[in-house]
Amino acid sequence: MSAPLILMVEDDATLGTSLQQRLELEGFRVRWARSAREARAALPGAHPAIILSDIRLPDGDGEAVMRSHFANFGLVPTIFMTAYGDIEQAVRLVRDGALDYVTKPFDLDQLVDRFRDIVRRATPQAIGAGTPLGRSAAMQPVVETLSRAARVALPVLLLGETGSGKEVAARHVHDSGPRSSAPFVPVNCGAMPAELADSMLFGHERGAFTGAAGTHRGLLEEAGEGTLFLDEIGDLPLPLQVKLLRVLETRAFRRLGAAEERGFHARLICATNRDLESMVAEGAFREDLWFRINVITCKLPPLRERPEDIADLMASFAEAAAKENGFPGVSIEPSAIEAALAHAWPGNVRELLNRVQRAVALGANGTLTAADLFPDGVDAGRRQASGGDDIDGSLSDIREAAERRHIVAALAKTGGSTKDAADLLQVSRTTLWEKMRRYGIDG
Repeated sequence: MSAPLILMVEDDATLGTSLQQRLELEGFRVRWARSAREARAALPGAHPAIILSDIRLPDGDGEAVMRSHFANFGLVPTIFMTAYGDIEQAVRLVRDGALDYVTKPFDLDQLVDRFRDIVRRATPQAIGAGTPLGRSAAMQPVVETLSRAARVALPVLLLGETGSGKEVAARHVHDSGPRSSAPFVPVNCGAMPAELADSMLFGHERGAFTGAAGTHRGLLEEAGEGTLFLDEIGDLPLPLQVKLLRVLETRAFRRLGAAEERGFHARLICATNRDLESMVAEGAFREDLWFRINVITCKLPPLRERPEDIADLMASFAEAAAKENGFPGVSIEPSAIEAALAHAWPGNVRELLNRVQRAVALGANGTLTAADLFPDGVDAGRRQASGGDDIDGSLSDIREAAERRHIVAALAKTGGSTKDAADLLQVSRTTLWEKMRRYGIDG
């Protein structure tokens, strides 16, 4: 499995070097940005699992980096490193969406344990096997395609924005098919260090290169007769594309330093948020490899295009988060659902998961409120939904959008019962059905 990526934003060379060495020894990958400018440049393509940032930087501060990233790409678990004098600002940042802060000097063992806990909670296994793919009209063709794909061994290519649920979809294909009892091995192609990529994928024999003190099974071998999931396949370097193509053509591979070939028996699922066809035309992606992986193609819609799924996903994530924290349960206020429906979700399902997990962990009284979900302010989330402008669209457009959100929230609260939702909204069922038809709401 590809190691989780931590974006570390720290200008102190001594502390940064120490943190990077320790975190890499613990199995994490670290991308080190030494300034706010470097962090802003790294974030769009890095997709970190965690951001660890100093508050004070030579060309700005970590707060501005965090807010810019949250606005454009959604919530990411962020921990700030702060000196004693900055604690007040750190506390405010936690209220506004950061996960936590540590005061220098801090206990590195405890920080590593915290990172492991964050990564564990963010995995699809932690979400729960019952996580819904979605019941919206936009998701139904996707679910049908994935269910049919699960019954055959053909390669699947999943397309969609970052955080749209491509790995969850891949696991659905794996779990729904005859290989469900075999391994599911996810690999982030864009996050493999170039100097280690061959060894990570194919494995190596003892003495194959300097530092190879023992035999190592690669990810292709670990997949066995299960599923190999190559995420961000568009980021795979051309030399590795050639090697992967040969594996798919011959169904065999060779460990580094080995004489004999081993059979490759896994099912292949790939995913990307990039336009592979354009990359083929530009020479950045091999056409023959594209033909090999582009057999069953499925495009996942972004969360903003399927608002009917938000309430179900929130309930599923909240239930799993409550169980993880040892809570008896958690209820979701209708205002939280309305606020979620008004949000643009730039980080898609992954952002929704992060926000719900944080809200459940830090909320009070076993109830998830709009303020818990959006500690940075509900109004900010609504401005994001309209492209950052306070005024966008006619009064009629705004009224209809609000009415649609209110109907979806009522249906979510009543478990999809149109009778109860009509009573709650104080309209007739005929009126409700007509508005549902008009707004494209799937009952």
